[in-house]
Amino acid sequence: MHRRVPELAGLELVDAVARTGSMSAAGREFLITQQAVSTKIRAIERQLGIELFVRSPQGARLTSDGESVVAWAREVLAAAERMGAAIDLLHAAPERTLAVGGSQTIAARLLPGWMLRLRQRQIEAAQHPTAVRLLTGNSTEIARFVREGVLDLGFIETPQVPADLGSARVAADRLVVVVPPAHPWGGSISLAELAATPLVVRESGSGTRSAYELAVVDRLGAPPAEAALELDTTVAVLSAVAGGVAPAVLSELAVADDVKLGRVRRVEVVGEEIVRPLTALWRGGPDALHGASRLLVEIAAHAG
Repeated sequence: MHRRVPELAGLELVDAVARTGSMSAAGREFLITQQAVSTKIRAIERQLGIELFVRSPQGARLTSDGESVVAWAREVLAAAERMGAAIDLLHAAPERTLAVGGSQTIAARLLPGWMLRLRQRQIEAAQHPTAVRLLTGNSTEIARFVREGVLDLGFIETPQVPADLGSARVAADRLVVVVPPAHPWGGSISLAELAATPLVVRESGSGTRSAYELAVVDRLGAPPAEAALELDTTVAVLSAVAGGVAPAVLSELAVADDVKLGRVRRVEVVGEEIVRPLTALWRGGPDALHGASRLLVEIAAHAG
């Protein structure tokens, strides 16, 4: 974690002071004294290097910087809550475990929400929630795990859908270009210029890489330039981009936080967008999908 980002407990305390407008009210919520709250908030302000609140006898009012920090903190806290609930699902009753796999973007950005909705739908139907065991890999690996029976259900993000597995398109995802903040590219570039540029890319088998390379070949008639650097995770690719190694083409979902925080900058590609399908996979034909697997696919398609 970045050295300036407070721990979750600190973010919760900042949020409480912002919501209540008072150090003492936040203290009552956390069962600690007003002085303890004030001490913790000042420590967080020193860590951030900015003032979050203007103190007065009437309470604590957010500064303009504080308003931004609280908005970001609430996003982090909401994500942590979703993650905690999803982890709870993984520890549910083992006798009804559904093995689900997702390629990296889907597993990180979409599957936790789909899993929570599965639990809600089953509870609404007076059913015992199905435990879910989640496995992450690239699209090629997920397809192989489904084929081998390691997974009951897989979600991939490549246009190349295995013909020997049951499948259903559940959503779509747009690929976007990200560059270091000081990169010389302006607001937009041509696909030809992008294709001629060595990029930071994911490993072979990645749906992101496959979708980009197929789109370049389809539209320009030739493959893109050789990669500047190949890495195994989207997080690593984003770190390399932010560090100035080279641009990258990644999922719009995956880059949203880094763009918002200013670690990387988006550049538009002139012309038709590169959109890839998000696809559910299972063994057998359409009739082989049933129970919790079928419901999860329906939830994913509805969300998409």
